[in-house]
Amino acid sequence: MYHEGEKFTVLTCYDACFAAFLENAGIDVLLVGDSLGNVLQGKETTLSVSLGEMLYHTRCVSAGSNKAFIMADMPFGTFQESPEQAFGNASKLLAAGAQMVKIEGGRIMSETIRFLTQRGIPVCAHIGLTPQSVHQFGGYKIQGKSDSEAKQLVEDALFLEKAGANMLLMELVPATLAKGITNELSIPTIGIGAGANCSAQVLVLHDMLGLNLERNTRFVKNFMVGASNIEEAIKNYIDEVKIGKFPGSEHEF
Repeated sequence: MYHEGEKFTVLTCYDACFAAFLENAGIDVLLVGDSLGNVLQGKETTLSVSLGEMLYHTRCVSAGSNKAFIMADMPFGTFQESPEQAFGNASKLLAAGAQMVKIEGGRIMSETIRFLTQRGIPVCAHIGLTPQSVHQFGGYKIQGKSDSEAKQLVEDALFLEKAGANMLLMELVPATLAKGITNELSIPTIGIGAGANCSAQVLVLHDMLGLNLERNTRFVKNFMVGASNIEEAIKNYIDEVKIGKFPGSEHEF
């Protein structure tokens, strides 16, 4: 799809029921996100999500999916110590049913990504706002606004691609910067709060269905508005991503 210039769609998923529902509706990639800490467990951050919990939900999603591509987050503390630690934990996620793991962090993770991809584990790198570093950032803030920050993100993206990253997710990055990075790379980019010019878009399922009523995040659209049921909302999301209608300028930074 990337090489044919077709945008693809990603939504978070945590159970077998929604896995079957989402792939039947046409979602291309199911992300078993550590966002389950927020939306399922009611935590303020993703930091307490364990590998055991990620393995459980990955197995659930895999059991309900026949054709969608499954990506699983590597939770905090499971990949930062060493490439060998990361490989051991990533291999467990693949054994649970994931086809790719997602790792947060810039060029400092390039050695780990190289180690994993050389040993048969596909990796999606994640830059910009990385929720596992929320305390270091001082909150959930846009990244890459200054010239120096933007330069670092571009360099990080190039480092990670060279290290073997198969995809790159950008979160809370100015749209023009995300577009420039996408054009620089030869791997697909996935955006969340990163504008419409990425190769794909991802949202947290509960957010796009309007279930997190206390959150009013600019880059999220409630697709239940105007839809008669959840299936129609999902298909509207797919259609709007495919034609470049979502995200619109009102969702960009």
